[in-house]
Amino acid sequence: MNQPNKYIIWGSAGHAKVLNDILQVRKSNIIALFDNDDSIKSALEDVPLYHGWVGFHKWRKEHPITDISAAIAIGGNSGRARLEIGKNFLALGISTPKIIHHTATIAQSACIEQGCHILAQTMISSDVIIGEFTIINNCGSVDHECTLGKGVHVAPGAVLCGCVMVGDYTMIGAGSVILPRIKIGEGAIVGAGSVVTKDVPSHTVVAGNPAKIITRK
Repeated sequence: MNQPNKYIIWGSAGHAKVLNDILQVRKSNIIALFDNDDSIKSALEDVPLYHGWVGFHKWRKEHPITDISAAIAIGGNSGRARLEIGKNFLALGISTPKIIHHTATIAQSACIEQGCHILAQTMISSDVIIGEFTIINNCGSVDHECTLGKGVHVAPGAVLCGCVMVGDYTMIGAGSVILPRIKIGEGAIVGAGSVVTKDVPSHTVVAGNPAKIITRK
């Protein structure tokens, strides 16, 4: 599929660097970065950084480029913000295509929606559904028939066994394991290294082996 070779990125931290590596392999260029935090600097040498939507609209006025795409480089449990920024870009007529590392293995029957980032050495199995603006980080494994909502972040090395259901805006911590047929509610956080053996309620933080509720948000 042909895509514009010019990208803008919202988020000026490590994830922007990861996306830059992927896009360079595709011969795509990042031409501007944006971030709400006016105390940080550009994550990419020679790429200008603008702050907030005021900065974006100033840049847009000075650079009336039509054939561009956008990516949202905000990870962690910021899925709701990632989705909101993505929707704003779409409303402005700026596409937010999925970005997939060339080493990812993805079943033909998997469905990956717009704005998703599927990073290096990930495994996406049969009949998996991944909602828009979700991140599957390096070496993440999502087994058959899992359904992930929008704005989810699966951190490096996490494993979702078969038929797991993950609600919107959930964060699955690095190296955690979700056993088969578990349901994880919206906005939950699974701590790094956890083993989840039973359903996780919405808006809770769980951790440990087996994972237990640490707090409610």
